[in-house]
Amino acid sequence: MKKEEIIDSIKAQYPRETRKQLVKVVLMHEKGTDMTALKETYTLIDRIFAYVLKECNWSMPASSEEWDNTPLEIMGESFPKLSESKWYKDQLLVAKNAIDVEMKENG
Repeated sequence: MKKEEIIDSIKAQYPRETRKQLVKVVLMHEKGTDMTALKETYTLIDRIFAYVLKECNWSMPASSEEWDNTPLEIMGESFPKLSESKWYKDQLLVAKNAIDVEMKENG
C-alpha cells in the first residue's frame, strides 16, 4: 500500500476523535505512574504500528542509506501529536541505534 492509502485506512478505522483521544491517553499515562495502563496503551499503538509496517512492506534495510522512515511518518500524520510522546521518541531512538550499529559494522 502507498503511504496515503495507509493513512486513509487508519483514518477510516479510527475516527479523528478516537485518534486524538488515544494520543491524549498515551501522553497522560507517560506522565503518570500507572505502568499497567501505559503498557496497555502502548500495546494498542504497537498493534497499529505493526499494521503500518506490514502494509508498507517494511523490513530492516541492509544499509543506512536505504533507511525508510515512512512508517513513523504515517503514524505521525495519522495520530496528531503522537510525535510528542515517549513512544514515538523511543521508535526514533531504535532507528538511530540500528543505523549506528550498521555503520559501526561497515565502518
